[in-house]
Amino acid sequence: MIAGMGALVSAVQTNCDIADARHARDVSLCTYLLGMREFYRWEHELPYGVSPPRSEVGRWIAEREARWEQIADEEFVALPVAGHEFDPFAAPQVNAALAGSGLVYGAGLGRFHKPHFFLGQLAREEQRGEARLLICGCEYARDVSAIPAASQGTTVIVRREALRQWLWEKAEGWNVKQQDGALKSALLAYRFDVDPQAAIERMTDGEIETLVLHEEGEIAAGRLLGGDWSAKLQGFSGKRAELLARAVRDNLADCLVTLPGLLQRDADDSLHFWFSTFDGLRRELFPRLVDAYGSRVGAGSLCVPGIPLRGQATAILADAAKAGVIHFAALGQRLLEMDEAGIAGLSHEPASISL
Repeated sequence: MIAGMGALVSAVQTNCDIADARHARDVSLCTYLLGMREFYRWEHELPYGVSPPRSEVGRWIAEREARWEQIADEEFVALPVAGHEFDPFAAPQVNAALAGSGLVYGAGLGRFHKPHFFLGQLAREEQRGEARLLICGCEYARDVSAIPAASQGTTVIVRREALRQWLWEKAEGWNVKQQDGALKSALLAYRFDVDPQAAIERMTDGEIETLVLHEEGEIAAGRLLGGDWSAKLQGFSGKRAELLARAVRDNLADCLVTLPGLLQRDADDSLHFWFSTFDGLRRELFPRLVDAYGSRVGAGSLCVPGIPLRGQATAILADAAKAGVIHFAALGQRLLEMDEAGIAGLSHEPASISL
């Protein structure tokens, strides 16, 4: 680690707390309470599978909200690293100063302009083509809504701890009703029914690659859409236009890189996992892909002589992804030419722009 580690952790957590004070409650009550429960689990280092005591969580939330009221209007604080102070959003500069320390720092704006910060242990670093990949292990400072992966320029950061938490939440939710579908297929592929905690650990390690593929897709989509896209996204004042724009770019990224990568690896477990996350506007905009996945799951209903059933289903998915690249690249360019009101209007009628 580094000298002044305590001061750095304190500064990053202070900024996380200020961001939460301003934005943590900008979600539904159910999502908020679930997020706070998991944040309590992280802060108190509780193992997964152990339910936090409701009375303690309730008291802790009340105390946290009271603190938020006191700090919501405060300015973000500078980060002390190696005798210098850095702007909290200057992640590349902070990580350059942290080189060799075994630490990785992340900062940026998420959905609806919410700032996100974290500081964690650097577990692994590698070069993936043009992308520099940083895998983060143990986290020392974070906000309520921990994002499992993000790209900053050509640097991709994956937060293993945040991914594991997210997977556990998804698995817990499924375990209540055990409904059929992509999530069930993914969990059973990792043998969640036999040993839940071991399965989540294996799934976390296995699906890091899926997150990396998506972030590589984001980089590729950024090249196609051009430099004006980020400015357009940050300029939205309402939610509907931003949700549509993000869904279009996500679909483009996954058609460019994620789905071809998973199909090339013939990774059914990861394919099921990816489709379990394919929801909301992303799904509404791409019914062809939903049907293509159904053909993969139900391979056997149709047969072309001389072509294996599995090969037919893979080809249908690959063709859908290729069509998606053309469709969502064109749709993204169309959004760049529209004002926010026009984009928000399209989001009310996703069928009119779906593939």
